[in-house]
Formats: sequence, structure tokens, C-alpha cells
Amino acid sequence: MQLTVRYFAWVRERIGKSDEVVDVPNTVTTVEGLIAWLTARGVEYEHAFGNAKLIRAAIDQTHVKAAASLEGAREVAFFPPVTGG
Repeated sequence: MQLTVRYFAWVRERIGKSDEVVDVPNTVTTVEGLIAWLTARGVEYEHAFGNAKLIRAAIDQTHVKAAASLEGAREVAFFPPVTGG
């Protein structure tokens, strides 16, 4: 599955990019699975997702919980609990 992944605030700063298109393995089916898969991609992702409970997510611009399914998703965004304008 191909997804656009967007990063905001300090998540973006730690990863070093604002967005990317990734080919997610079929075994990754939830937001929490995506976080685990991204974390394994390198130290910058480990640093950004080190405390995954702090990270908030949205699928196609709708806020979701970590257990949310990625089925049919086109975009997933990650951001800290509070972001400024």
C-alpha cells in the first residue's frame, strides 16, 4: 500500500522532512503498526516516535486512535499533542 505520510512540529524536526510517500507492507494494517514500521527505518524515526503514546495521528485529515485501520487510507499525518499555529 502506498501512503503519503506527513509530519508536523517536533515530529517533522526530528525526522528531518515534512512528508514522504512510502510503500507500506501489507502486514502493516493500523496506525500503531505504521509507527512501529517507521520506527524501524532509522534513528531519526526512532527519535521522533520514541514515545509513541505522545504522538497523535490523522488519517485523511480525520483524527484517529492508534488502533485505527489503514484500510483505504491515502494520507496519514503525525503530530505532537499540542501544535501551534
